[in-house]
Amino acid sequence: MLQIDGLVFNAWGRRFFDHASVLVPASAKVGLVGRNGVGKSTLFKLILGELQPDGGEIVLPRLARVASVDQEHPATLVSLLDTILAADEKRDALHVELETAEPEHIAEIYAQLAAIDADRAPARAGEILAGLGFSTADLSRPMKEFSGGWRMRVALAAALFAEPDLLLLDEPTNYLDLEGALWLEARLKKYPNAAIIISHDRELLNNSVDSILHLQGGKLELYAGGYDDFERLRGEKMRLLGAFRAKQEAERAHLQSFVDRFRAKASKAAQAQSRMKRLAKMEPVAATIEERVAPFTLPSPTRPLAPPLIRLEAASVGYGAEPVLTRLNLRLDIDDRIGLLGVNGAGKSTFAKMAAGALELHSGHIQRERRIKVGWFHQHQIEALNPSDTPLDIIRLERPDDSETQHRSRLAQFGLGFDKQSTTVENLSGGERARLLLNLVAMTAPHLLILDEPTNHLDIDSRRALLDALNDYQGAVILITHDRSLMELVADRLWLAADGTVVPFDGDMDDYARFVLDRAKAGSAPSQARAAKAKRNKKAA
Repeated sequence: MLQIDGLVFNAWGRRFFDHASVLVPASAKVGLVGRNGVGKSTLFKLILGELQPDGGEIVLPRLARVASVDQEHPATLVSLLDTILAADEKRDALHVELETAEPEHIAEIYAQLAAIDADRAPARAGEILAGLGFSTADLSRPMKEFSGGWRMRVALAAALFAEPDLLLLDEPTNYLDLEGALWLEARLKKYPNAAIIISHDRELLNNSVDSILHLQGGKLELYAGGYDDFERLRGEKMRLLGAFRAKQEAERAHLQSFVDRFRAKASKAAQAQSRMKRLAKMEPVAATIEERVAPFTLPSPTRPLAPPLIRLEAASVGYGAEPVLTRLNLRLDIDDRIGLLGVNGAGKSTFAKMAAGALELHSGHIQRERRIKVGWFHQHQIEALNPSDTPLDIIRLERPDDSETQHRSRLAQFGLGFDKQSTTVENLSGGERARLLLNLVAMTAPHLLILDEPTNHLDIDSRRALLDALNDYQGAVILITHDRSLMELVADRLWLAADGTVVPFDGDMDDYARFVLDRAKAGSAPSQARAAKAKRNKKAA
């Protein structure tokens, strides 16, 4: 499906690809992985022709349809359902042709529509939209009524519906909730054509792809299997390369020693010359250098507090006159690790804001330990950063009494080296901004950490570092994330935001995954019923 041969690409003062080659088979599901900033999104732009390589070539089959999801769908007056249906350009063109076709051609057009199963298109579109969180009522709403985040979902839905020969997805779960991520994971398994997915979601990479494409040092290497297989195979390869390199260095030292000893001795000159030639032919094996991932600094509270930290009784909370959540009867203790589940709009962030003390109750009772310190991370903090500030500016404001040396030392502990400390926020990567803020909110050793989508900009190794830090942290945690692996390994209790309240969820993440997929199937049923009715009406006519 896709052949990359000797790809070279230089930009912005660095080399992204250095004679990289790979072959992606037809119908393969490939996870593209690599550290933040290594060039994964750049590769997509090269495949799409938005950037031109400096050498080598990228070859796709003639007439192959390639699609990506890199921006939200425009805010038009067209309904949601019609927008998705229009993504199937062949079906859309046949319907347009049908309106003006001569009578003798109508049967032929209907035959072509039947061949592509056009009658089932509304049901298929409805199933995809339900899986991505849209309601039945949303199907008739014009696109202009949806926010940018929901229009990103529309763009993803349109790409999945159109089923291009090669689908390119760049961090598709970043604008989905956990429910949408679980549905997408299942959907990609069944995708009929080739797909390349840039993702740091370990579960998706283990369950939805059949190979991993690793980008490092300007080279591309394909590994069979999911992410766990990739780590195992790559670790074994690194071990073998290290052993081979050590063996080669020992042989090189032995040959050089012989040359140094006997090069000037006439009786040994021929043997010395032979060994010199052998030394010249030995291709050195480069040392495998793994980039260090800075740990997260999440200091535990120094003084434990008496339980409970928070207790809610018949509480309701919201904005303005209308509550978002009611009937809240929950208790949070110092050793609780709560995973907060629920679709976007169900009230997870409202609950987090209330737990952080930033939102008052409408009614009911809250008992909050008066000495509690809360560290609250949410995505809006990243968006609210002043683009002209530097990490040094930010930490000076947070810790005005610390010395400049202490400021720089603390930023270095956060994983921001000397060169990054004076870099403006607009020139930091998303991962660097997230690292800065995650460490800042935990800097005061809070009794409760509330993390609302903390991993959106972190690569897999940084997510693992965050997991390690959370498991070492000796305080309470409320975690909202679409990263199923992080949720499974951090949360020991699950709460579900649904139907205007938050209640304990009886089950684990596997139970919740089944619950989400069953609900998505049920949500698409109205669309399937409408499609069947339309088909019956057409036959009757």
